[in-house]
Amino acid sequence: MTQPALYPLKLAPALHSKVWGGRKLATQLGKSLPTPEPYGESWELHDSCTVVNGRLRGQSLRDLLGTYGESLLGAGHDLAAGFPLLAKFIDARDWLSIQVHPDDKQARELEGEPRGKTEAWLVLATEPGAQLVIGVQPGTDRAQLAQSIRQGSLEALLVYADVQAGDVLYLPSGTIHALGPGNLIYEIQQASDTTYRLYDWGRLGLDGQPRALHIDKGLRVANLESLPRVTHPQGELLVDGSYFRAWRHRLDGEALSLRAEGCFQALTCLVGDLCIHMPGHVPLRLSKGETGLLPACADSFTLQGSGSVIRACPA
Repeated sequence: MTQPALYPLKLAPALHSKVWGGRKLATQLGKSLPTPEPYGESWELHDSCTVVNGRLRGQSLRDLLGTYGESLLGAGHDLAAGFPLLAKFIDARDWLSIQVHPDDKQARELEGEPRGKTEAWLVLATEPGAQLVIGVQPGTDRAQLAQSIRQGSLEALLVYADVQAGDVLYLPSGTIHALGPGNLIYEIQQASDTTYRLYDWGRLGLDGQPRALHIDKGLRVANLESLPRVTHPQGELLVDGSYFRAWRHRLDGEALSLRAEGCFQALTCLVGDLCIHMPGHVPLRLSKGETGLLPACADSFTLQGSGSVIRACPA
């Protein structure tokens, strides 16, 4: 039986409370937070996100993968592994844990998971003094790293970077990293939540218990040979990585015509109001903090309005 054609999908995010989170998802991005807890993440693109417009309303992206497959994702993806990318807003009121992620091979070997986690942070807003951790001091070996973690002296080995709005940090799997207080970011990543915490600043989780560390696995996958670089792109292209690409388009009432090139396009409005026009379908309107998904079967589409949008797709 032939399925009805796909159209531009508006997505409801999945909200996640975090001990290090705050309330900026509500105050700066217009999210409706359901409880007074600190919220750290709004998953804008993920298997768990649901459609809120049109005849597919209420269905999750995981549901739609089973029905539409390549028409939704594009060719070359393992449909059984779920949606390949995850996009989220992150509000850091406090330091996130010092952590590291495995690559694809390590994720299969250590966790039986289909993919590792390479990610990129697009800094949207900062408070004075905002920083990131981008690794450990050059020359640190695994024995020194393990000793510093177990002795509670890891902070002395960390490399910090100051950041401002508009900065971008591409984080290949294996990078030791952490997001610092006062940062509001947009993250695009491989769809994996496999995280090895090396250090958590001695705090307790929302349940009043220390959060688990994963020192042995973290030491195994950590890259101690190089540090990533914070950049401040001047053009539209923000990230051109091994797993995904991302652009920031700014519109001032004009129309921007683009080609989908056989893969899905995630579009998140950062400022203003925008419409996505896909030939033959009702235009999709996005306001600040909202995300839409253009299916891979779209040949071309047009963005129109006034504001700023992040567009991401598989590499």
